[in-house]
Amino acid sequence: MRAAVYYNNSDVRLEDVPRPEAGPGQLLVKVIASGICGTDVLEWYRIKKAPIILGHEIAGVVEEVGEGVSAFKPGDRVFVSHHVPCNTCRYCLAGNHTVCETLHTTNYSPGGFAEYIMIPEINVDRGTFILPYEVSFDGGTFVEPLGCVVRGQREARLVPEQTLLVVGSGISGLLHILLAKAKGSVRIIATDINESRLEMARDFGADHTINATEDVPARVKAANDGRGADVIMVCTGAFPAFEQALQSVDRAGTVVCFATTEPDVDLPIPINPFWRNSIKVMSSYAAAPNDLAIALELIRGGRVEVARMITHHLPLEETGKGFKLVAEARDSVKVIVEPQK
Repeated sequence: MRAAVYYNNSDVRLEDVPRPEAGPGQLLVKVIASGICGTDVLEWYRIKKAPIILGHEIAGVVEEVGEGVSAFKPGDRVFVSHHVPCNTCRYCLAGNHTVCETLHTTNYSPGGFAEYIMIPEINVDRGTFILPYEVSFDGGTFVEPLGCVVRGQREARLVPEQTLLVVGSGISGLLHILLAKAKGSVRIIATDINESRLEMARDFGADHTINATEDVPARVKAANDGRGADVIMVCTGAFPAFEQALQSVDRAGTVVCFATTEPDVDLPIPINPFWRNSIKVMSSYAAAPNDLAIALELIRGGRVEVARMITHHLPLEETGKGFKLVAEARDSVKVIVEPQK
């Protein structure tokens, strides 16, 4: 079968690789749509495992069912999560599924930028979801990234009547805007250095937008009745964004590192004023099965209109072009690869 093999952000090659088979308890899924995630183009993170077939935002059709599988049949439309937790360790039992060792070591084979993927038994059991007829294959590629956003906002305890500052209006930032908008009366402020993305942020529901080259903390207070933001989602790895976030948070507010910096970067936190003002700094990584189920239902019910975010559809042989579009972070938002075309 054909697959797009990653060597680096500028070198993604279409190659022939062995087609996997479904063993006992497993599924073989034909990949119809596969989204390119911002983490796919974190070159410092990915290149150490190259060459590799990436892709973890997939939707497709069950092609083969392994012995012992009864919950799925050939022809089923599915979304499949690449990482799944054990549900029984001390972290899972405390609700911290995304730090479970099993979640960090599970995956399907190969990645989603291939014509077919094999779904291991544990992923079949707790990471494979039937796509309702209201959800397109394109929509299915948003279940994983939206699930991460669902978890982030829940962990930050974002509720109506609060102000959300989204730092970085790429795909994650826009999903945060859409989800916050669905919650009702949340005031949303968004930043970015790209004017076209700020325009998208406004179109998707941001009440105020700020060019990140300006005095962001001052502009946030001007737009928010003289206060900082209650919840801040840092959705870009640019270090100045983290500094702006720390300077833009209100008393009793929360700063969420939804994105990450490059490795070995330390973020100085002004402990004394943060202690005195009960300010929280936290991270949010990945999604648990329940987060994915909520995301799927939000998409099915039209509460989060993800289709508006799609800017590019590309055939498998143009996956390299897609990586460049996402890495450049200019006019693209959601880039979807279609392995069957």
